[in-house]
Amino acid sequence: MRLLLNIIWFVFGGLWLALGYFLAGIVCCILIITIPFGIAAFRIGVYALWPFGRTVVDKPTAGLGSMIGNVVWIVVAGIWLAIGHVLTAIAMAITIVGIPLALANLKMIPVSLMPLGKDIVDSDAVGVVGAPAPMRY
Repeated sequence: MRLLLNIIWFVFGGLWLALGYFLAGIVCCILIITIPFGIAAFRIGVYALWPFGRTVVDKPTAGLGSMIGNVVWIVVAGIWLAIGHVLTAIAMAITIVGIPLALANLKMIPVSLMPLGKDIVDSDAVGVVGAPAPMRY
């Protein structure tokens, strides 16, 4: 089921969403000080390509730098990305087939709002005792 939802997502918006994040990542990597934002944009872009079966978790080693960076990100881009995800989710939820896609769009809001200090991991690896280390994206 995840494969089918990921394919539908990819065709009906995931590709364009990922390309937008990749473009933002390239722009952010122009200046040295914004490279962490560029890396975060690339990570979100990969997540936007194939979101079903993955989830966002807090990185345990995130510190004050991530918090300060997230405040800057929210002011510059995060709030606009979150609004865009909400509006896109509303448009996708109009049809029955689009409801899971709308939910995936809403699932992307926390990482697009505050991307620093987050990891994107397989959903199966979250909360499993003795599971291998989560895959980093």
